[in-house]
Amino acid sequence: MAQYQEILSNLKAGQYAPVYFLQGEETYFIDQIVDYIEEHAVEESMKGFNQVIVYGKDADIPTIINHAKGFPMMSDRKVVIIKEAQELAGFDKELGEKYFTNYLENPQPSTILVFAYKYKSLDKRKKLSKLFVKHAVVMSSAKMYDNQLPTWIEGYVKDKGKKIDQKALFLITENIGNNLTRISNEIDKMLINISGVDLITSDHVYKNIGISKEYNVFELQKALSYRNVMKANEIIHYFKSDPKSNPLIPIIANIFAFYNKILLIHHSKNKSDQYLASLLGVHPFFVKEYIMAAKNYPLSKVIDNIRYIKIADMKSKGIDYPPQSEGEIMKELVFTLLH
Repeated sequence: MAQYQEILSNLKAGQYAPVYFLQGEETYFIDQIVDYIEEHAVEESMKGFNQVIVYGKDADIPTIINHAKGFPMMSDRKVVIIKEAQELAGFDKELGEKYFTNYLENPQPSTILVFAYKYKSLDKRKKLSKLFVKHAVVMSSAKMYDNQLPTWIEGYVKDKGKKIDQKALFLITENIGNNLTRISNEIDKMLINISGVDLITSDHVYKNIGISKEYNVFELQKALSYRNVMKANEIIHYFKSDPKSNPLIPIIANIFAFYNKILLIHHSKNKSDQYLASLLGVHPFFVKEYIMAAKNYPLSKVIDNIRYIKIADMKSKGIDYPPQSEGEIMKELVFTLLH
């Protein structure tokens, strides 16, 4: 993320490089840099002459290089952006490597050439990757770890001039996952609807992000923490009635993360709230719930439950077990977790 912030800071200062190669699984940071260059590098009235945007599957390398070598018209800069560059044919082949080598070693100084290479990265051992590292601004954008999400969301909300309380923060991280593009889109839509509000609360999240107030992963985790059989069964019955809004695999992932945190508590010698918050990657506000869960689940039961969760995960993916509906897998899993 520091790499992304440095690039964006330079762009905002008007410092553009001749070539950018943006790669990796986390597409949010790639899109943000591409969007900024697309919007700001060339004046709006000159974009028709000096901005070329192509998609990898519809482009070829010689044409891209020809665009990059061209001079701007009535402007200081020309921008050439290749979106979905991972679909560009011949990218890592000998001919493509030859074209890129020739251009990268002597780029057109008035052109900003941008590659948005999403969902994967070039092999660092290959010559082409080394060429981009040597001659271009390269950003590798990895998926953010779950324990980094709360800090990122707080920062994103702060940049919008708002604050967010801890329960709202927890709801977003536990129910949306670590897709930053989706998280940012959901927050942006919510902020439109609560424009006069300075503090985002859980009620705002429930009302604007399509999360049921009573039946969500947060409430399921709470029911599991207290071994509340009736509430847990109510929630999974609700999930079963609307599987499209409550897909099984993310729920299993959240439950696994929950029991893994309980396992960490059992193995930790330091039981202070502050230390456990750091260890678990959660706000101290939520530590007491995890401590309660650790009391309700002895170490042996936690280990058994992690095994049950792995079995449910295999069933959900059709591995080594007879086919079952998502609802039946979830019902069976929650029963074994609680008993």
